[in-house]
Amino acid sequence: MTKQSIFGRMSQLIRANVNSMLDRAEDPEKMLDQMVRDFTNNIAEAEEAVAQTIGNLRMMEDDYREDLENSRSWGQKALAASTKADDFRAQGNSENSEKFDALAKVAIQRQMDAENSAKSAEPTISSQREMVDRLKTGLEQMKSKRQQLVSKRDELIARSKAAHAQSQVHEAVKSIDVMDPTSEVGRFEEKIRREEARVRGQSELAASSLDAQFEALEDLGEQTEIDARLAALKSGSQSRAEIGSNAGGTGYSAEDVTEADLAALETDDERR
Repeated sequence: MTKQSIFGRMSQLIRANVNSMLDRAEDPEKMLDQMVRDFTNNIAEAEEAVAQTIGNLRMMEDDYREDLENSRSWGQKALAASTKADDFRAQGNSENSEKFDALAKVAIQRQMDAENSAKSAEPTISSQREMVDRLKTGLEQMKSKRQQLVSKRDELIARSKAAHAQSQVHEAVKSIDVMDPTSEVGRFEEKIRREEARVRGQSELAASSLDAQFEALEDLGEQTEIDARLAALKSGSQSRAEIGSNAGGTGYSAEDVTEADLAALETDDERR
């Protein structure tokens, strides 16, 4: 994995608009779970890459410090060789003076090589330090973004469960609504109303039948009186004077009753 690809993926994840992505997602919960997994995996890869980059930087810094130390050391050796050469030259020993001058030149060359190596490493080290700082910052942002995603996911899951529970409660309340004719209570109430109506009908019917019985009883009492009076007539226990007075005082006798009168009585009885 190259540093450029790490930067690209880190930048893409950090800039991700979670709310916009959730709006387009068919299943936001699953999408958030996937995003959390992606962040977790990329954070692990980024941590490995950052650790490797930091390791490389520390090696370069060690080499840089070593070049500086070598430069200082070769400079001291060059100075010592040159001083020794001057001492031999003062003694008239040209051979040894030339020999130590040659050693001083070699030390100076080594010093220059170390200085050049250190100088050439400085831009690279500076760049690597910037790279490490950027990687560390991006890594912290990814961790923060992941934590936001986890919190967002947990919040949405909690809200979803709460909404589902509220829906179940509303459905349960609706199912036992006493005003709902389709509910069990409504049907039971309708059954009771029908039973009460049937009882009222029976009561009215019973009252009507009782009135008819009383009317029949009255008719029976009248008929009994008629039969009694007829029996009295036949037995002669009622005088003609009483019969006449009960008949309205007309003073009719058996001889006075004609066939026409009997026919009129039969017609009136049929009308009744």
